[in-house]
Amino acid sequence: MSNSITVQELVEKVRLKVLQGEEYLQRKITTSDISRPALEFAGYFKHYPAVRIQLLGITETSFAKDLTHEQREEYMTRMCMPQTPCFVISTNLPIPKELKKAANDAKIPILGTHLTSSQILSNMTSYLLGRLAPRKSLHGVLVDISGVGVLITGDSGVGKSETALELVRRGHRLIADDRVEVYARDEQILVGTAPQILKNLMEIRGIGIIDVSTLYGTGAIMPSDQINLIVHLETWTPDVQFDRLGDRGDTQTIQGVIVPKVSVPVKTGRNLAIIIESAAMNYRAETMGYDATETFDRNLNQLIKQNSERDSKKNEGSAN
Repeated sequence: MSNSITVQELVEKVRLKVLQGEEYLQRKITTSDISRPALEFAGYFKHYPAVRIQLLGITETSFAKDLTHEQREEYMTRMCMPQTPCFVISTNLPIPKELKKAANDAKIPILGTHLTSSQILSNMTSYLLGRLAPRKSLHGVLVDISGVGVLITGDSGVGKSETALELVRRGHRLIADDRVEVYARDEQILVGTAPQILKNLMEIRGIGIIDVSTLYGTGAIMPSDQINLIVHLETWTPDVQFDRLGDRGDTQTIQGVIVPKVSVPVKTGRNLAIIIESAAMNYRAETMGYDATETFDRNLNQLIKQNSERDSKKNEGSAN
């Protein structure tokens, strides 16, 4: 994944209008940070973040109006640096004439929107974080199971793709097969997507490459998904102890985000698709406050209590 995008892509994805400089839309955006100039309109440029998108709203343009023409001309010219990607004017405000000239001379596009500064700031930041966040490539398959993003991992040849294909046949959706590009949207959300070359494709041993969208329809695929659960497939061996009660609470940290993890033994005769589907449904139930392990513990403690009371009554009867 590239660590930069063009202004043209930002215009298309965030639905901005090009007010000036349509021929300069190939300028690069390299950071998700967005600047709202303030001290710059007071002439302070020591820490001016020139590489950021410059967002002007009602506050910035109102302050600029109180400056003299010469001050506006000087400050806006200094804001138009070679590395500045673009200016964005919010709330359908008019472009200050000094900025028009300075941006045109520096070949910097000016974009506009009817949204408020806060709204467009949120939209642009959300999009840029997703596009420019550091990526990590993982070996595995990402499937959306009834709204739960499940990353299936395991050694090569263990059956990840075949299991994912069965899940697709059961009505779930594929995001990525073999290689999954992941990035942290924030400290709690991990997102996975497919590399461009592998989008919608799966490799099935003995068959080759298949196009899931062609065979099963566009409803069988998704462009990206949050990774809620990791299911690790391991070849079963008698000397390895697997979790039987679901109370181990295993996790895996990826890109600084902690993700719940379960290990599933692979053995002849086991229907892995149903097992993984059940793991996803169980995860969903736990997020809604239901824990089957706690229910089992409660039932077990109740049974022990009942047996103890019954034994006590028997002992009392024998003594009498």
